[in-house]
Amino acid sequence: MQKFEKFYSPFFGGIASGLMVAIGGTVLLSCENRVVGSVLFAVALLAICSMGLYLYTGRIGFVGEKYEKGMSASLAVGLLGNFLGAVLTGILMRIAKPDIIEKAESACESRLESGLLRGFLLGCFCGVLMYAAVKIYKIGSPLGVIYCIPVFILSGFEHSVADMFYFSLAGMPGPGSIMFVIAVILGNTVGAVILALLWRLSQNKGNT
Repeated sequence: MQKFEKFYSPFFGGIASGLMVAIGGTVLLSCENRVVGSVLFAVALLAICSMGLYLYTGRIGFVGEKYEKGMSASLAVGLLGNFLGAVLTGILMRIAKPDIIEKAESACESRLESGLLRGFLLGCFCGVLMYAAVKIYKIGSPLGVIYCIPVFILSGFEHSVADMFYFSLAGMPGPGSIMFVIAVILGNTVGAVILALLWRLSQNKGNT
């Protein structure tokens, strides 16, 4: 059992993060004003960062700064936790908040119609903002979260864990939704890692 203890934090922290992202998605769908909803969504990442929880999209970029042994396994376990937290919350919200199901269905149908390439590219830009948000928070300011979250939402960028929640809430499991979420996960990963690599290169002592 001891060899699995190192995965407790990413797994259970991942479930908690999936829950928080789902709550952020719920408030976004519940608000008539999309700008207000996008700002309130930021409560999810603020809680995740403040409580030291495990969100894949907030962690993956740091692979680009410095890869350490065991990171891949922890990220995979954390992503599984995110999936469980987001999907289970989506199922519960279908009971608790049936008034937002139609919005989720419409949003998910639009995602599937947009195609995998578009999902991947929109995921890349979201990944950039997620890495920036968490990096700025780690430096000591919550402003990265407060601004980056509304920016990715209002720009129409795709967040893989939020999408897990939306598809679950919409009651739209299936090959199409799974492939779309995978494309967004890859996009989130690429975008976050690219910005992290660029940041690391910009810190070279030889730069002026």
